[in-house]
Amino acid sequence: MGRAFEYRKARKLKRWGNMSRTFTRIGKEITIAAKAGGPDPDTNPRLRALMQNAKAANMPKDTVERAIKKATDKDSSDYKEITYEGYGPFGIAIFVEAATDNNTRTVANVRSYFTKHGGSLGTQGSLTFLFDHKSLFKIRPKDGVGMDDLELELIDYGVDELINDEDEELGEYIALYGGFEDYSNIQKYLEENGFEIISSEFVRIPNDLKEVTAEQRATLDKLLEKLEEDEDVQNVFHNMKEEDEE
Repeated sequence: MGRAFEYRKARKLKRWGNMSRTFTRIGKEITIAAKAGGPDPDTNPRLRALMQNAKAANMPKDTVERAIKKATDKDSSDYKEITYEGYGPFGIAIFVEAATDNNTRTVANVRSYFTKHGGSLGTQGSLTFLFDHKSLFKIRPKDGVGMDDLELELIDYGVDELINDEDEELGEYIALYGGFEDYSNIQKYLEENGFEIISSEFVRIPNDLKEVTAEQRATLDKLLEKLEEDEDVQNVFHNMKEEDEE
């Protein structure tokens, strides 16, 4: 317990960015999911979950429908999910997840960001040991179901941490962290037991956070912001300890 909480504090939903950036990111994920498992959310659990994410982000219904339709459009781009791993300045590990229709373009851009900001792009798999790949679900509390009871119930489905939290936009919610491979089991349990799923995603939680100075953080933030602004980049994770963590 505790590392997921530190991760949550550190990121503070920063990567959701502005609204249009969020819509683009979720839209790509919806297109990829619809292409892989079909356009019907009733028979495609991953698509169903992403449509919940779209709803939580106030994504317009017609934008969601266009993203689903794109999966069956022969003339549309065929997105591939790719990861890039490297080190920023001061030894900070950075894990980049992208969805791109042109890997040559994307890898060239990502490499240039690392190089221009004092870092270096590594080989795929080089940082896997530094991050835990997790499922993260945000659900509404349910009347009559306490945190202890919920934790005991969900431990058999792969959940290893629960956090009761509150957000200005989402209101009160419970964050559930579980294994990457347990995503479908957790989703199935929540749906079958009538829990309202606000959103769900995959996250990479650093095993160890590294201290940096204010000046170093400012330099690293320039690299992280450049990566997050790239239209092909979906998520950026790092192991830099934030200023406000105790």
